[in-house]
Amino acid sequence: MPRFLSRLAVAGTAVVLAAGLTTPTTAQATAQTAARPSTRTRPVNWVATGDSYTAGIIEATGDLTEPRDGCARTVLSYPEIIRRDLGSLVDLGNVSCSGATTENVYATGLSPLGRPLPPLGSDPDAPYPPVPVQLDAVGPATDLVTIGIGGNDLGFADILKNCIELGAATLGQGTPCKDKYDASLPDRLDRLRTNYDRMLTAVHAKAPAARVVTVGYPHLVPEDTGLCRYGDLLQFATFTGGDLAWARTAVLEPLNAVIARDTAAHGDTFVDLYPATAGHGVCDTDHWVDGVLTSLLPLKYAVVHPNARGQANTAALVEDAVLGG
Repeated sequence: MPRFLSRLAVAGTAVVLAAGLTTPTTAQATAQTAARPSTRTRPVNWVATGDSYTAGIIEATGDLTEPRDGCARTVLSYPEIIRRDLGSLVDLGNVSCSGATTENVYATGLSPLGRPLPPLGSDPDAPYPPVPVQLDAVGPATDLVTIGIGGNDLGFADILKNCIELGAATLGQGTPCKDKYDASLPDRLDRLRTNYDRMLTAVHAKAPAARVVTVGYPHLVPEDTGLCRYGDLLQFATFTGGDLAWARTAVLEPLNAVIARDTAAHGDTFVDLYPATAGHGVCDTDHWVDGVLTSLLPLKYAVVHPNARGQANTAALVEDAVLGG
């Protein structure tokens, strides 16, 4: 029996799930009490929002779900794992979309690219029409909103691409990517703080009774960057060792810190993936995140995204947060 169903069966199924959705703030708790009876008689209305780390995107997280709108949601992404495990207890609207920023959650639509992503190819069904603002799926009847977003606000994909190119140009020496981007990071992080706050404010305005759970980013770069082999496409390709250390401490860890701080300021729940994924980054033997490629033969891209094990770990941690345990 899946972990979700076994825990719910022991604890009282939908009644426990309803209790787990109780929000920590007085105002939200009051709204929930008014909006919902003490014993749930309908599925939990859940909207999953986010970027490619939520959507799944890569082949290592399975086939694409329907409809194929270019957002590249996959069957082994964590919202879809939870959907299957909880079954009729939840009514999930998964509107996560690869390439999304915080503004695509609350303010502007997105023209998705599908999969695979350039430069490793292009989706044969592209171009896709724009998809709506993700918050359009949220309303007064929404019980739960999960949000996994922020990396694209910092330009993570662009940084990754340029770090690889700059590292190749220097033959693995120095910190060319740090030299290019370090001065711009404070402004990028400030913009992320502002937009993340606006996003959470907009979510609460549209769904005042909802529990809001934000999801951070996993360990990508190990503490010991010596584990990463220069030139290995299954890892970080031609990233220099110095730039890998910089990316961990100056990009990834501050990104998670911004998400955690803004989440706490709104009285919401933050799912911190970072501690549980230590030792499972791209360069670790038991890696839950794939590197530039998942495999060489056959060629399967990953562009540094969680694989099926990483998505399963996120599903378990989000489960614990939602069920209050």
